[in-house]
Amino acid sequence: MRRDILTSLIGIVVFTILLGLVYPLVITGVSQVAFPGNADGQRVYVKGQLVGSKLIGQNWGTPVLEKNGKPKEVKGVIVTEADPRYFQTRPSATEGGAYNAAASTFSNRGPNSTRTEEADAENIKAYLELERPYNPGLNAASVPVDAVNTSGSNLDPEISEANAHIQAHRVAAKRGLSLATVNGLIGKYTSGRGVGFSGEPGVNVLELNLALDRLAGGAH
Repeated sequence: MRRDILTSLIGIVVFTILLGLVYPLVITGVSQVAFPGNADGQRVYVKGQLVGSKLIGQNWGTPVLEKNGKPKEVKGVIVTEADPRYFQTRPSATEGGAYNAAASTFSNRGPNSTRTEEADAENIKAYLELERPYNPGLNAASVPVDAVNTSGSNLDPEISEANAHIQAHRVAAKRGLSLATVNGLIGKYTSGRGVGFSGEPGVNVLELNLALDRLAGGAH
């Protein structure tokens, strides 16, 4: 009995050290050497200041102000509206505000859910209000799906090429740039399919917006 207990305790200590300390340290070390960018979360810095991650989407909006000049809040969350100078990411419905990286989750609502229908209709309406002044022929049927539905994580950092090219008209007009210049940047920051065939090409919104700031001398 005593021998069994002693053997069990030794096993617990040994495997705790091996699997709880040695293994994680080895994997961390290998990842830092082989994939330093991914291991550190693909963080992006501008002039030494952390501005985001290539892997996590963020809100490109400005606070909605009350009459007293203070940001409007609903249930403790600051209400924002899209900044027309920037490309906008796909909708996010994380708890605590859009693109809350501490609350990544997906919705369990099905395609026939009334709440899904209401959310989709609201997103389509917001997209058309933002983009139609610069794309007069735009209608609900031509709104890209990634401008309507949230992603599985609610933190998708990319948008589709179709979505980006629609938004390019607004961004070009607001920044006083040619459409060709903005479309050129879209092409530069569009990634291909995974392993050449998996998924669809995606446009990284953070990298694209930072490139626009560098070009126009603006700041987010």
